[in-house]
Amino acid sequence: MYQPDHFRVDDLAEMHALMRARPLVALVSGGASLYATHMPTVLKDDGPFGLLEFHLARANPHWKILTGPGEALVIFHGPEGYITPNWYPSKADHAKVVPTWNYTVVHATGRPEVMKEKAWLLRHVGELTDQQERTEAKPWALSDAPNSYIDVMLRGIIGFRFAITRLEGKWKMSQNREAIDQEGVVRGLNTRAAGDDLEMADIVARRIAPDK
Repeated sequence: MYQPDHFRVDDLAEMHALMRARPLVALVSGGASLYATHMPTVLKDDGPFGLLEFHLARANPHWKILTGPGEALVIFHGPEGYITPNWYPSKADHAKVVPTWNYTVVHATGRPEVMKEKAWLLRHVGELTDQQERTEAKPWALSDAPNSYIDVMLRGIIGFRFAITRLEGKWKMSQNREAIDQEGVVRGLNTRAAGDDLEMADIVARRIAPDK
């Protein structure tokens, strides 16, 4: 991933926070051609960069590709949104401004390990369910469904453990603009307040250099 120094993030805790907040990923791997699958993940703290657990439908041919040699890439997308140059106060001074897009992403590289055992799959889908149901007023649990039905569902998936060997973070959040323009972006995002705007405004504000 192209990472200019002013956008590069190396802080493991910050990257893990994004990965847990946005667990739906794009998993990309290649053989004769590239293949991509989108699915939710569970992040564990094992190893120097963390460990991902996920599953694919048995009917998805991607799982067979993942059993071969070679690495795979998992892409996490965080807050993102369009930035209009109208938010830059410097526009009035010199007009040397253009539109851009702010975004946060984490790329996790590793080698997938197939997990087919029923006990592992049951634990995994239970943890994934608990992870996503924790904010519900009345969380749904695997025990709410008949055991025979869960057994059928488990036979339709293939699990994977993904030990992360390289982790790259990129927070493109107006760090390349002067402080007055960064402040203008914060005001603009807070006013528009659509999609991820408020979350992005907070990220941009926290990255404005205090000495500017």
